[in-house]
Amino acid sequence: MLSLNNVSVSFGATPLFSDLSFQVSPRERIALAGRNGSGKTTLLNIIAGLREPTSGTLSFPKDASIGYLPQHMLVKDHLTVRDEARKAFASGEGLKQHVNRLSEEIAHRTDYESAEYLELVQRLANASELLALYNPEQQEAELERTLKGLGFEQNDLDRPTAEFSGGWRMRIELAKILLARPDLLLLDEPTNHLDMESIVWLETFVRETHAAVILVSHDRRFLDNTTSRTIELSLGHAHDYKVNYSHYEELRQERYEQQLRAYENQQKLIKDTEDFIERFRYKATKAVQVQSRIKQLEKLERVEVDQLDRKSIHFTFPTTVQSGAYPLVVKDLRLAYDEHVVLDGIDLTVERGDKIALVGKNGSGKTTFVRGVLGEIPHDGVVKLGHQVEIAYFAQNEATLLDPEKTIFQTIDDVAVGDIRTKINDILGAFMFGGEVSEKKVSVLSGGERSRLAMIRLLLSPSNLLILDEPTNHLDLSSKAVLKEAIQKYEGTVLIVSHDRDFLDGLVDKVFEFRGGQVVNHLGGMEEYERKLQLKEVAEDKEVADPESSTKVSTGQLAYREQKEQQRQERQRKQLIEKLEAEIAACEKKQSEIEQTLAAGTASPDLLQQYAELSEQLEKLMAEWESAYDTVS
Repeated sequence: MLSLNNVSVSFGATPLFSDLSFQVSPRERIALAGRNGSGKTTLLNIIAGLREPTSGTLSFPKDASIGYLPQHMLVKDHLTVRDEARKAFASGEGLKQHVNRLSEEIAHRTDYESAEYLELVQRLANASELLALYNPEQQEAELERTLKGLGFEQNDLDRPTAEFSGGWRMRIELAKILLARPDLLLLDEPTNHLDMESIVWLETFVRETHAAVILVSHDRRFLDNTTSRTIELSLGHAHDYKVNYSHYEELRQERYEQQLRAYENQQKLIKDTEDFIERFRYKATKAVQVQSRIKQLEKLERVEVDQLDRKSIHFTFPTTVQSGAYPLVVKDLRLAYDEHVVLDGIDLTVERGDKIALVGKNGSGKTTFVRGVLGEIPHDGVVKLGHQVEIAYFAQNEATLLDPEKTIFQTIDDVAVGDIRTKINDILGAFMFGGEVSEKKVSVLSGGERSRLAMIRLLLSPSNLLILDEPTNHLDLSSKAVLKEAIQKYEGTVLIVSHDRDFLDGLVDKVFEFRGGQVVNHLGGMEEYERKLQLKEVAEDKEVADPESSTKVSTGQLAYREQKEQQRQERQRKQLIEKLEAEIAACEKKQSEIEQTLAAGTASPDLLQQYAELSEQLEKLMAEWESAYDTVS
């Protein structure tokens, strides 16, 4: 379908990449990998026909179509969501003529076993399938299914696009591209503006579409679930792996180790040769050998080594005082903007050491909740911060608060304390600010670079309650690994607003889902939440396939599964209550024994300290018992 032949791109005398050659077959799913700045977006622009390569050629069937979703695009707002999405069906007549041309071409060919003939048949099948969608009723059903899959509600479809944020307008553009059913789909960071439900839906679409797909993403889970081939851009060259992303990383590490060994051997050879030249440079008897060695060095093709994998960089948060047992308690919380109620009747208790994901559709109230907790917006109800709580908060606009006149190094050096100061350069390198880059001023950095810098600055600030709002949006996979490890070792409490499943998996132990103005606590963490997302996706797909006959069945199946899950959770909670009651009884017995000792006139500092610790433990156990009992009853 697509063939790149010796494609090169240079900016002035500086090459970005050179002599890229690879082919893309119909229905292939390819992840385009590489460090930031390696040329991934530039290559997508070339394939999409938006820029020309410096040299080389691309081959693509002239009657085939390309759908391209860039990271950033200008959108116009003068239609409703539905009418804007309908633009995807505007080329119906042209498609009909295209199907006729392909049918006529096939009718005159006899090379039935050739690859070209089979590709032609596949193109006709794809075009015919797309043409079948140009039935108005089918169009509307497909349009609504796609928009709802990307997170829009039914009452959103007839709202003007101007009422939606930039992220939602990008979803409309993505819907138009998906509805157009192109032969080749190019997606540059498609999950950036999607919530978790929409990402799960998009994964299914990408797996099932007839189009070939090339995508760039920092979402490892999304890549593993959708692609089976990985093309890496590294040091100006393309390396092709016929595996998914996680397996590619293993093979890439093997390649890196081979490169490193070859580089070290070559460096030893170069040093030995240079030592020989320097030693005998002025000896006439050795002139021929010296000149021979000099020519050897000039002709030597130097081994290049990929930059070190940042996952080898480790650091921990600076310590601070320990908070109380309950850093955050929320009771009957109500948050609203004028007449629009976002959240109402929220009761939550966060325990010291909890690592909690705040998830839900965009606009469901996650960031509003965080701002309410921080006191940035007025609220009704109780928001109580625990004893000695020190908050470090990363907001989505955190980058705008940096001093533009400071250098990158100064920005971090100002907040680094203790032993961490000796690792500043390593940490900057882990987040792509190593070497001379660290001397750049903040004023010249892009928005994404400023966000990364703001994240480092926050991570070096002492705290015991960490609140992060979309912390991974501008981090590559290696930087995310560094951040994830640091949070895993963090001894305080963490609330994370994120849609990045791979980042959250193994990191959080609780999930608070914001839905319909309420908050649902998923006791099984990310595993339970993702399983419920998959069940919901299956049920909705059945309803769309046969809305008259399947709704009742799929709803019943889902209700049955949910009932079984509720029964399982209730058993667990009752077991928890029994366990807590036993611990409370034991604690009260110990307290009673100490009280008898004290009443007899035998007192000591150790005994009083033990009594105080038992009182604190009993208070915590009673709070847990009340929470578990209220949930069951």
